Amino acid sequence: MSAASNYTEDRTLDFWLKANSLTTSAPSTVYVALFNAGDSAGLTSENLEAGTITDECGGGAYARQSASFGTISGGSVSTDANITFPTATDGNWGTITHVAVMDASSAGNVLFYGALSTSKTIESGDTFQITSGNLTVTLA
Repeated sequence: MSAASNYTEDRTLDFWLKANSLTTSAPSTVYVALFNAGDSAGLTSENLEAGTITDECGGGAYARQSASFGTISGGSVSTDANITFPTATDGNWGTITHVAVMDASSAGNVLFYGALSTSKTIESGDTFQITSGNLTVTLA
């Protein structure tokens, strides 16, 4: 995942080039959210880039999960632990097509986002997991 939201891009430039005039602080915890194209508007990269939280996964037991990252090297960092979502209950979550790193457990801001290399349909009884090292954020 190498796409930063407009929010992240603006805050990064402000921090480094304008002495943090917007008083940006890092979130104590970041969360991974799952997205699908479940409604007629459809999920687009432009929605996520703009920080618009549309088509976030829903359904029984869905909740964003916290993520931790390892050592930053060469402008890239990967998760250092598995990210396991709860087992889907009371219906399915739809086809997961995108993930985003968020700064809050609900609402909040999109920080980074990307499409899955292969979409995954989550039905009742299924569990979605991103194994350690398989979610990488790269700044280009």
